[in-house]
Order: sequence, then structure tokens, then C-alpha cells
Amino acid sequence: MNKTPVLQAILSFATLGALAGCMATRQPQPLSPDMMPQSFVGPRTDGAPIWPDARWWERFGDEELTSLVRRAQSDNRDISAAAARVLQARAQTTIQRSPLFPQVGADMGHINNGCKGDSCLFYNETPDYGLTVSTSYQLDFWGLARDNLRAANDQLKATRFSQQSVALTVTANVVNKYLSVLAVRGRMAILNEDIDAINRITELIQLKVKAGAASNLDLAREHAQMEDVHAQLQRLQIQEKQTLYSLAVLLGGTPEGFDVKGQNLLNVLAPAVGPGLPADLLLRRPDVASAEARLASAHASIDAARAAFFPQISLTGEGGVVSAAVGSLLHRASFGYEYGVDLLQTVFDGGKLIGQKRLAEGNEKELVATYQGSVLNAYADVESALVEVANTRKAEEHLRSEVDAASEAFEISQLQYRQGAADLLTVLQAQQTLFSAEDLLAQTALATRQAAVHLYEALGGGWEEGRGRA
Repeated sequence: MNKTPVLQAILSFATLGALAGCMATRQPQPLSPDMMPQSFVGPRTDGAPIWPDARWWERFGDEELTSLVRRAQSDNRDISAAAARVLQARAQTTIQRSPLFPQVGADMGHINNGCKGDSCLFYNETPDYGLTVSTSYQLDFWGLARDNLRAANDQLKATRFSQQSVALTVTANVVNKYLSVLAVRGRMAILNEDIDAINRITELIQLKVKAGAASNLDLAREHAQMEDVHAQLQRLQIQEKQTLYSLAVLLGGTPEGFDVKGQNLLNVLAPAVGPGLPADLLLRRPDVASAEARLASAHASIDAARAAFFPQISLTGEGGVVSAAVGSLLHRASFGYEYGVDLLQTVFDGGKLIGQKRLAEGNEKELVATYQGSVLNAYADVESALVEVANTRKAEEHLRSEVDAASEAFEISQLQYRQGAADLLTVLQAQQTLFSAEDLLAQTALATRQAAVHLYEALGGGWEEGRGRA
């Protein structure tokens, strides 16, 4: 084979490849200035640290909660599935990297020759054995293989960021479920206190009925009050079990026999945290980083689809030995070789390449909109969490004052009822006001702590993009 034409062809295609590499590629600009606020406007807690730390759940001051989060991070099925998706994405990068290397194959076999009749007098019936090694290498002049690898690497990034997003969501759900169990148990304790109060009032009414100072109407009213409280207690018991079962699944276990020790929210803190600049939020939200990486992957796919229009050039080579015996392959064998250059250019494919390019462009446009939506949702999420934290804290303070006042009013109404200065209806109203306020306070205390969870999650939960890079 004359090597000069081969070298000339390679140099010609190398020149074209260099020119193709100089072609400007389109970099999407997904964020406009109006999508980047200068600062967050939501109310902030004075003295609150800026951005969460990586172990933000420990700031609630509950050791049992910390152990539950640790268990969920190791045993949760959603986190395990996300980790498996990372393995798949990493394997895909290995697959897309392989075209950048030569492909080498080996073949070893034998052929049994045979013949019948007079014409076979001089025919050699000895079997032939052969060993052939072949190699091929596709020159990536137009960057097709590199673009596919870049797309796979960006997809791996996106998958790793998504894994961190799943872990953050699972952690927040575990904290919220645990707090919900404690809040329900606190509300059940309030109902049991209500039952004790009703029993005390019932005993007093019975004494008054015997003395002729009260009627059975008062007993009937108190009995109705008791039945209502028991009905509420049954509903809360259902809610407690359902929340415990959900928490058990989040921890990767079965509901049977699962329980937590905590009984109320009295010792659980509502830790404060604040945001930094909105621009920094984009580097602290794994879901936003994942959307950005998927957009980068889509852009690389467009470059790959563009490169597919150019000719594909391959260098090939093959060599081998043939012998009449296996033992002689490496000693007394015949050797042969060949090499060459292959050029493949699609002439007509019914619009396949154009369709693939348009598909990649459409996917990129979709991911631009998805990324923009992720950014806007992230900003709105932080603003909502800031308002939620501030308002629930204020509501909890007002309700604590209401409970103090209602408790005093209930004590006074009971005293007046014993002395005959007030009727039972006044006592019942005071009782209802007190226990309704206590129940609402328990729910608001839960909302305050869950608002803190929401803010920690909205601020990225201590995640930073540099820690999640592929």
C-alpha cells in the first residue's frame, strides 16, 4: 500500500477538523437580570448565623433526632436508589470514553480441510490454525466522541447533585415526622389533662346535685364534653401511629415494633438561621446545581449532534499468523498484515441526523426553562420560609400569653362555681378556651420548628456545590 495518499488524506481531514473545532459553539444564557434579586426581603432573626451547617439537625438539641437522621442517611431506600443512579451515570461516562481509545481484538481458530475422489490425490488435508489481531481507531476530528463524553460527565454531575437533593429531602422529612410525633403526643397529653379537669368538675357537680344546688342538665353537659374529648383523643392516636409508620419507612425499616422515646416538644429547640446573598443560593441548592448540570449536558449533546454531520474517519490495522499446528503458531507460521484508512459519510438517512439535532435542541430549550424555574422556585422557597419562621414565632409568643390568661380564667371560674357565683356554662366556656388555646399552642410550636426545617432545606441544608462535583 502506498503510504503517501494515506498521509495526505489524514492531513487533509486533520485540517478540516481543526477548522471545525474553531466553529463558535452556542452557550445558552438561561438567567436574565430580572431573575437575580439583589437581596432577600423576608424578615430575619437577629443574630442568626448565615447559611446552615452540614449537620443542621443537631441544632434542634435532640439526641434521639440526631440518631434517627444518621440511621436514615445509611438505610433510606430513596437515598440508596439515588446512589445506584450515580453508579449508572458513572458507568455511562466509561462507555462514552471508550471511543477515544483504540479498539483491539484477537481471533484464534482452525479450519479442517477435506476432499473426496481422485482429484484429492494431492490435496493437503492437514488442518490450518490461525491467530489474528485487529485494531481500529476512530479519529475524533469533529469532537463527536469528546462531546458525548462531556455530555455524560455533566449528566454524572447532575445525578450526583440529585443524590444530595434526595438526601436533603429525606433528612428534612425525618425531622418533620419526628417533630410531628412529639407534637401529637403533646396534644394527647393536653387532652388527658382536659379529661382530668372534666372529672374534677363532674365530681363537684354530683355533690351539687345531691345538695339540690344543681340539676342533671349540668351533668349531661359535662358528659357531652367528656365524650368529645375522648373522640379527639382517638383521632390523635390514629395520627400518631400513621406518622410513626411513615417515619419507620423513611428509616428503611418496617412499622412493626417501631417507636420513639420523645413525648413532647418542650426540649426541642427552634434554631435560627439566615440567608446570604441570593446569588450564593445557586451554589448551595443541590436541585438548582443538578438542573444546571443537565442543561450543560444538553448543550454538549447538541454539539455531538452537530459533529455527527461530518465524515467519520477510522484507522484500521490487522495482522496474524497461520500454521498447520497449534504449537507452531509462534515458531513456524506464516505472517500477514494490512492497514488502511476508512472514511464514512452519511449521504442519505431520511432525516435521521437532522431529527437528532432538532431533538437535542428541543431538549436544551426544555432544560433552560426547567433551570430557570428551579432558580425562581429556590428564591421563592427561601422568602416563604423566612416569612413562615418569623410569623410562627410571633404566633407562638401570643399563644403562650393566651394560655397563661386562659389558665387563670379557668381557675377563677371553677372557684366561682364552687361558691355559687358562676354557673356551669361559664366554667365550660373557660375550660374550652383554655384547652383549645393549649392545643393550638402545641400545633403552632410544631409549625415553628417545621418552619425552621423548611428554611434549612430552602437554604440548601449546608450543601455546597464544590462538595458534590463529579
